[in-house]
Amino acid sequence: MKDFNNKVVVITGGATGIGFALAKRFGKEGAKIVIAGLRENRLKEAVSELKEQNVEATYQICDVTKESDLIQLEQFVTDKYDRVEVLINNAGIGGVRKTVFEISPEEVQATLDVNLYAVWNAIRIFGNKMIAAGRPCAIYNIGSENSFFNAVKKGSAYILSKHAIHALTKSLKEEAPEFMDVGIIIPGFVATEIGPKEFMQYGMPADEFVDRLMPQIKAGAFYIVSHPYNAVRIGEAYQKVKKAFDTYAPRFEGDEQYDIEIFIDRLRNSKKS
Repeated sequence: MKDFNNKVVVITGGATGIGFALAKRFGKEGAKIVIAGLRENRLKEAVSELKEQNVEATYQICDVTKESDLIQLEQFVTDKYDRVEVLINNAGIGGVRKTVFEISPEEVQATLDVNLYAVWNAIRIFGNKMIAAGRPCAIYNIGSENSFFNAVKKGSAYILSKHAIHALTKSLKEEAPEFMDVGIIIPGFVATEIGPKEFMQYGMPADEFVDRLMPQIKAGAFYIVSHPYNAVRIGEAYQKVKKAFDTYAPRFEGDEQYDIEIFIDRLRNSKKS
């Protein structure tokens, strides 16, 4: 989607940080903004600021870990605007900082409930309605540099959730109709409330981050990126994988014998014949 004027944009976790920066930026493009979150005081503050900037905005209290709340959010937007063109799954938590040996299953689950399963549920609840409407639309999920490499120590649950968002969004891209844009937004170190203020304050300002995103969003990019040095870290991570293959499973003539895509193509062609 290149034009967001008069489009309805729903942003979870939209009262602060990246979500609020996205709300302001899409509002600047003429979009109608609906932000969702848990803290009504912050939601009211965000909507008030958006309106001061001549952005049409409203909010809905929503616990994204509750499917019923997401259903109510979708109904709220449908009742107000009769449509949703853009869904931004932004709500997320950093989780506890413990090693994989220390963290409990309950702590891992709590992180996944917000960072993964809430996103998946929102995609189902909003996405099916968006597809049924048949209008140009878009879904953007917030990933992380941690979708590609471990940027922080003792962050296994968070890193797990963001690797999973990468996989989920790739699957969504393959399965979405042509009129639905799909993208994964890849923040690096951005100043938000997801971590301790004394540390997070040194990150890239959220407004600067989002200004880097918008041209990519308008261009229909799948990977929506920001921090250039992450290319070095990602390259290092994948080079290790390539080295393992080069060393222990190098290419050879006929090595496609067990490639799953080629097998499926052959199976499909044999059924046609």
